[in-house]
Amino acid sequence: MSRRSCSDAAGFTLIEALVALAIIAVVLGTIGSVIATTVKGTRAIDQRLVLAGTAETLLANLSARSLLKPGRQSGELAGSRWRVDVTPMSVTGGNPETDRFVPLAVNLRLQRADGAAIQVTTVKLVPRAAQ
Repeated sequence: MSRRSCSDAAGFTLIEALVALAIIAVVLGTIGSVIATTVKGTRAIDQRLVLAGTAETLLANLSARSLLKPGRQSGELAGSRWRVDVTPMSVTGGNPETDRFVPLAVNLRLQRADGAAIQVTTVKLVPRAAQ
């Protein structure tokens, strides 16, 4: 029967400790990468929400239906440049003599100084007499 000496006490070898540290390093690196991606995605969503809120404000402040005319408007709001193009839409099956409303396409393009942009297109029905 062999007897163990004091130096053979139970414990981790140097290789086992290094493997454990390597595994921990890989796991922490992966977690850091996931956190960085999440932060980047959250920042992009925040920027998109700010642009969408500014676009909503601009569309809400358009001229009243009876005053809306085809043409282009532009300006700056909250550090973003904007442009609104209003153009008549051709509708198949419509009768210009009896239809009381004419559809106008409203195209809003909004761009921030950092290059982030959003484009919103909607349709406004305008009374025929207003044209």
